[in-house]
Amino acid sequence: KRKAAFGSVGRRIPYRILHVINQDGESLGNMHRADALRLMDQHGLKLVLLRENVEPPVYRLMTGQQIHEEQLKLAEKKKASPKPGVVQKELSFSSAIAKNDLETKTKQIAQWIEKKHHVKVTVRQAK
Repeated sequence: KRKAAFGSVGRRIPYRILHVINQDGESLGNMHRADALRLMDQHGLKLVLLRENVEPPVYRLMTGQQIHEEQLKLAEKKKASPKPGVVQKELSFSSAIAKNDLETKTKQIAQWIEKKHHVKVTVRQAK
């Protein structure tokens, strides 16, 4: 099974006692699972798991739009963080480089980019 990108959303809650936060970020305190589900139905919202490793687990009442925005924020953070498998290549050459040497290095850079490596090019000033 594929785990949801943003906590568990919906009616299947494995915990009896939950700490609930409303859609404005205000704490509603600890409550029983049935009370939280009743509150969710009354306001037409969804319960989203925020923190599972605390006692009691923290859930937040959110609209579908809020859930979507949170998922987009998490995706942006994931893109911004460096990936462990990404290789960074660095190439340095002088500004007085010969034409054929430049072409050779350009081909090398193109190969690295095709292999999805991050490429850093440094051009030094000729003396």
